[in-house]
Amino acid sequence: MSARYPIISVTGSSGAGTTSVKRTFEQIFRRENITAAFIEGDAFHRYDRDEMEAVMSREEMNGNRHFSHFGENANLLEELEGVFRSYNDSGTGKTRHYVHDSEESLRYNCPIGSFTEWEALPRNNDLLFYEGLHGAVKTDKVNIAQYPDLKIGVVPVINLEWIQKIHRDRSARGYATEEVMETMLRRMPDYIRYICPQFTETDINFQRVPTVDTSNPFAARWIPTADESMVIIRFAKPRGIDFPYLHSMIRDSFMSRANSIVIPGNKLDLAMQLILTPFVLQLVERRRRANP
Repeated sequence: MSARYPIISVTGSSGAGTTSVKRTFEQIFRRENITAAFIEGDAFHRYDRDEMEAVMSREEMNGNRHFSHFGENANLLEELEGVFRSYNDSGTGKTRHYVHDSEESLRYNCPIGSFTEWEALPRNNDLLFYEGLHGAVKTDKVNIAQYPDLKIGVVPVINLEWIQKIHRDRSARGYATEEVMETMLRRMPDYIRYICPQFTETDINFQRVPTVDTSNPFAARWIPTADESMVIIRFAKPRGIDFPYLHSMIRDSFMSRANSIVIPGNKLDLAMQLILTPFVLQLVERRRRANP
């Protein structure tokens, strides 16, 4: 953590909804005239798409059917920690971009599934913002969780997470349901080992819970809507959180535990604006005081 160079980290599984949370932060940054440098978790995958397929095939031939992007061996976690450390110390670092689709391929003039070149983070920013799989991970080799000043977890209940991933991968990436299922099975050990433990390191978790039947996520015809959901917001350190104010601003909310408030799913953006804006402003004000 650094008063001079604050870091915000949003972490969650593939298809969990971290991109939606990123958009809310972007709205806050624009409204409050805050300049952020951005890092995408995909930029720190170890292999491009073709290399990853080749490595997975080789690992499977050697008896490892669970090599996945969730695990440490498929990612540059030490390099990611190095960027966090460098930014924490001096506001500097390097990142790149993973090209997901044809639109990004045109924008970056790179093939789909490849990486752009490494580039220095822009200077004269107020904070660093990370969104991806490993923003609060701890292993025997790295401790990324120690650097962010604010860590956000995005954690739908597992069946909802699977439904979101199935629909995204089928509609946006052209995968068959069976292919998505195979990916889930391959990732499960790393999901348990690397993804889940991060949510005990986060400062705030947003967990969406559907209020409709999602018993068989592989047969779900559509993703439960915000109106068909509740969201549990858990604070690791609830002291200083103005729960009466949140209740007054968010209708039909209630406390499920001393550190958790439950809200209607269609109030999530409002809740994030109310909760996250003060945290962001505190980080920026602390930075400005440390850099007179």
